[in-house]
Amino acid sequence: MKVLQIIDSLEAGGAERMAVNIANVLTQEGHDSHLCVTRKEGLLQSAIAPEVAYLFLNKKGKIGWRAVFKLRSYIQQHQIEVVHAHSTSAYIAILALVFLKNPPKLIWHDHYGKADQLDQRPYKIWKLISVFFDQIISVNKLLKAWAEKELKCKKVLYLENFAVKVPTVPLLSPLGGTTGKRIVCLANLREQKDHLHLLQAFERLASEYDEWTLHLCGQDFQDAYSKEIQHQIQKPALASRVFLLGSRSDVTAVLNACDIGVLSSKSEGLPVALLEYGLCSLPVVVTDVGACKEVVADCGLVVPPENSELLAAALEELMSNRELRDRYALQFHEHVLQHYGSDRYVERLLEVYNS
Repeated sequence: MKVLQIIDSLEAGGAERMAVNIANVLTQEGHDSHLCVTRKEGLLQSAIAPEVAYLFLNKKGKIGWRAVFKLRSYIQQHQIEVVHAHSTSAYIAILALVFLKNPPKLIWHDHYGKADQLDQRPYKIWKLISVFFDQIISVNKLLKAWAEKELKCKKVLYLENFAVKVPTVPLLSPLGGTTGKRIVCLANLREQKDHLHLLQAFERLASEYDEWTLHLCGQDFQDAYSKEIQHQIQKPALASRVFLLGSRSDVTAVLNACDIGVLSSKSEGLPVALLEYGLCSLPVVVTDVGACKEVVADCGLVVPPENSELLAAALEELMSNRELRDRYALQFHEHVLQHYGSDRYVERLLEVYNS
């Protein structure tokens, strides 16, 4: 089968990782797999398998007609059978397909990260263009229910994300802190990831657990939210114990060098970072947003969002108990392999493509 994944960028985000992962595993299954990036290349370009055909549109402006025609020509030339558009790349996909005589099937993959704030999501444009979708894939049950209620496409599937563990490379630069006492938060510096409550929770533990360090790994957008984070970590209790790592191409190595994984988000879809924690055998503390509780099940600690006191208590429970950390790490690793592996995902995805 000839399948084209479309994504707007290759920056290190969850939707971007999924687009690359799907393109890669399809080649392993013997399919003719293509990946199109519309606007911006990035760190994840190095993760694309050599067998995946790659197209960069370098789209400029709101519509980008030159990019639209380039994409349409590519689809025709390579006789693409399925276009799998992730997030907002659906816009250019529709423009490229709308006037084709025999267009390929169009799948829209909804990765919306603010699934807990859907009442604030603009829906009119999605409702209008949803008539062009042959199938919608939602990354959690809240998004599935929203699509069924608000959109015109009647075929909506909840399909959990999956993650693949990339070959481990050495750390590009050493991590600060003490081996065996590192906490990592793999999340771009966006407000919905709520690093501020995480910093408050970590500050609560400063006096008793002063050897532990916190490592924030994710893209820094140099905005007001980023400045607030940088301001907070200048506090005496945090200044020498919190590290901003930025985007890293050695994420697996970073996770392997840490001991607890945390996500303090106030809204989520189904974070790929959480699955990557599991693949790297990290015990986890997460907030009860999006599909996080469903993913963790009873293999980690789940707390309400925007509550630094309960987040601190959960972190302390793991920090103070090595045996508990080891047990959760093993349980979560096995749970992710069993329920969020690529084999099961691809099987269900191919059913969508073939339906």
